Amino acid sequence: MKLTQAQMAAYERDGFLIFPDLVSAEEVALLRREVERLWNVDAEGTVREGKTGAPKSMFRMHEDNGATASKPFRALSRSPRVLGAAQQLLGDDKLYIHHSKVNVKAAIEGSVWPWHQDYGSWKLDGIERPDMATMLVMLDDASEMSGCLYLLPGSHRWGRTEAYLDTSTAYRLWSVTPEDMKKRMAESPAPVVVDGRAGTCAIFHCNLMHASGHNLSHRDRWQAYFCFNTCVNHPHDVENPRADFVRSRNWKPMELVSDASVLASEAALA
Repeated sequence: MKLTQAQMAAYERDGFLIFPDLVSAEEVALLRREVERLWNVDAEGTVREGKTGAPKSMFRMHEDNGATASKPFRALSRSPRVLGAAQQLLGDDKLYIHHSKVNVKAAIEGSVWPWHQDYGSWKLDGIERPDMATMLVMLDDASEMSGCLYLLPGSHRWGRTEAYLDTSTAYRLWSVTPEDMKKRMAESPAPVVVDGRAGTCAIFHCNLMHASGHNLSHRDRWQAYFCFNTCVNHPHDVENPRADFVRSRNWKPMELVSDASVLASEAALA
């Protein structure tokens, strides 16, 4: 996928781009089958809601080894639509994935992700510069009722905002205080809702403020994320580093594969 100059300018201004129907319905169905398969695997990189045990997050599908490895997710992460877009926006062909994950908001019970910047956590991983971007892939139709993602346009240009460790969610998160967000949102454009059909994708800057609400609908909401970093910006050593599934140590540059490789990978699963 070749981004236009207008798209590049919009990303610089807003901190994100949205691509309706970037992933086909057939590809979405394959990826969903993979999620269903992997949720039955007992792996370190799976997180569940505290009280109900419902799925919350699953990590590390993009690698070719490990309990949660997935050929379709690996192929998608290296496709021109995903890796190619990240290479253009980060201005570097040598990228790796800091981590990949699927977030699940269970029907009725799926909880909030407060306003935060991803780089708030990644800087603590030992990453010096915010030269990172995340590609979101919607695996369900998403609406405000189902707890879709909200993006705050232009907030990536604020730089890193001080955060606190929010332990109210199943997966601990460095979040921005409500007081700070109220002040900043009063001076910002309205948040953009990332909703629409399954297969819609969005790529956003690591300093972009984003959040999502409760899933009040009767259906689960599944979304995959590929978090890209430039290889030269890989983490330096830190005290008590996070586990490999969330702070990858595989800094080898990724190679592009064809878009057709996502569906072609299904044969390898038979």
